[in-house]
Amino acid sequence: MNLSMSDRRLTEGARYEKDTLILPASGGGMYLPEVHSEELRYLNLHMQLLSDHAQAFELRVYGDEEQPRVTIRFGLNPHYDAAFSLDLNWLDGHSLFPGHSAGMQKIVCHGSRITRQEIRCTTLVTMPGTEPVHVRILGLSLDASQAAPSLSCPSKQIDRFGQYIPKNWPGKVTDGEILKKTLFSEYESSAVYPFTGWSVYGGDTSMPLEAPTGFFHRIKKDGRWFLTDPLGYAFFSLGADCVAARCDARIDGLEDLLEALPSRDHDTACLYEPMRDFGERRDRPGLMFSYERWNLMRTFGRNWKPAWEKMIIGQLMRMGINTLGNWSDPDLFGRMPYVTSLPSFPGTSHFIFRDFPDVMSPEYEENARQCAKALEQRRDDPWMIGYFLRNEPAWAFVDHLIIADEVLRDPRNTYSKDALVRFLRDRYRNAESLSAAWQMSFSSFEDLLVPIEKASEKSPQAKEDLRAFSALLIDRYMRVPALACREVDPNHMILGMRWAWISDPLLVTGWDTFDVFSINCYAVDPTPALDRVRELKVDLPIMIGEFHFGALDAGLPATGLEAVKDQENRAIAYRYYTQRTAAHPQGVGCHWFQCYDQFALGRFDGENYNIGLFDITLRPYPALARAVQKTASEIYSVHAGLLPPVQDRPVSLPMIAY
Repeated sequence: MNLSMSDRRLTEGARYEKDTLILPASGGGMYLPEVHSEELRYLNLHMQLLSDHAQAFELRVYGDEEQPRVTIRFGLNPHYDAAFSLDLNWLDGHSLFPGHSAGMQKIVCHGSRITRQEIRCTTLVTMPGTEPVHVRILGLSLDASQAAPSLSCPSKQIDRFGQYIPKNWPGKVTDGEILKKTLFSEYESSAVYPFTGWSVYGGDTSMPLEAPTGFFHRIKKDGRWFLTDPLGYAFFSLGADCVAARCDARIDGLEDLLEALPSRDHDTACLYEPMRDFGERRDRPGLMFSYERWNLMRTFGRNWKPAWEKMIIGQLMRMGINTLGNWSDPDLFGRMPYVTSLPSFPGTSHFIFRDFPDVMSPEYEENARQCAKALEQRRDDPWMIGYFLRNEPAWAFVDHLIIADEVLRDPRNTYSKDALVRFLRDRYRNAESLSAAWQMSFSSFEDLLVPIEKASEKSPQAKEDLRAFSALLIDRYMRVPALACREVDPNHMILGMRWAWISDPLLVTGWDTFDVFSINCYAVDPTPALDRVRELKVDLPIMIGEFHFGALDAGLPATGLEAVKDQENRAIAYRYYTQRTAAHPQGVGCHWFQCYDQFALGRFDGENYNIGLFDITLRPYPALARAVQKTASEIYSVHAGLLPPVQDRPVSLPMIAY
């Protein structure tokens, strides 16, 4: 089904000028026909973005509600002429990150699920921005088959240093010898904290809180939570995630857009890696490249790794960063405090919804024991602050998800479903009572083994029962791996789950199994998110595992999940955010995501954000580096309540992110 110009009814404020669709800065696009036929599986698109920056688009699919039931967000870089497909099977909610093809940036499927028959309205729109968006829709169709992805661009996009060619900015590298001298200077500088009164671990020696334990610990004093370092001093975790010279630039299908790459011989083999698994799309074998490693190799030669390790530890310590955040290079562990994650979270051969396992099964318990064994090698390491059990479970991205609904919807007779039947049998004793409460007709409790769609919507009592059982499931989801880990490693703190956000109060169920509660929080001010955890009666220190701010004035086409005006405002934003975390009675740390900027054409999943403490040539952003150091110099006074947090807020802009 080809959609001609006359089929494309536009949203308010959108208009055509010749062959170009002009969309307002507030966001807009076009209505698409409601597709109820399962045979028309793919929305095939051919688009050309004419803006100076990347742009996020959304396919919004509505049922009877005012807000979209499902949203598929994707990004496009400027200058591309790109053909690609969106799979309407994603509307069933099974996948959060389905993967992307050439010509696109990251794809994220938000919301729950919607059937074709429930669709009442579908739009293809842009996210709000600062200026109108100009885009050519060269092809638009609904088809049973997927169109072949393609990508073309009129000019080179990436220079030999990994920088974005279409933009110029102060500090852009044009001379390899100058870059080499700069990195040698960074390498030769000392690796020490620039503050008197910091312990070797980065704790505050003016605030001893307990006798030395030999490990990081937590303590509550005068209604305020603190961490302590192994020497017993107050410790606030100022971290940077992904401190690693990664092979993270996805280049397959983009080779024509890059200035000449090194040949793949013995000396440069470390610059290339096969694509890691991510999502479901496999249009071609993926290939990754590391511009960070190439810049290091050109500076320090084949033995670049030890030189980089010395250089980056010095760079971070001089800023006042005292924690290697999640996904950092293990070769750095022990040179400064670090956090890490359980290498794998226990699963089961069958999942209830997305990555939520059949937690009532013996298999879950056994897999939890196996996963916990990975902690044995670090159980006696005093430099490890603690470990996260996992990062951002995909099932929890659905707001107000009742996981017991998914148990009943699942056609499998799982251990969790058997436990739910026993739970309801204990509550109601007979099928007649259950039928009356749920306003359904059950001849026996075995009728619950037949899949039920949206059972919690059948009656208020059904919703109450299923939320109560969901709490039991989530508690077991937390408790089983936590207890298994505690058995293997009694020395280190369990830092929680790193929730993307608290999408439902049930997510805090089982918080008592942790030593620290963790969230990732992308906002100008983290206080509301921290207060939300506190309001849910979680009495634990809280660590923020991810935050960042990006801008468009330093060579990247997208900002990241929080956007500000420029590099100076990234600095202001860092101070404002971090000091508010420290001022909160439960805030004990926050970790910037991430160490280096992302690749301008997209990392493994298509993100391409200006979110680094350092750029892709491994140089610190000067204004941000100064702000990090200034913040660190004051952090313990703010944390102790002796100094109020700064009041200057950044100038925020609409994000460009996917």
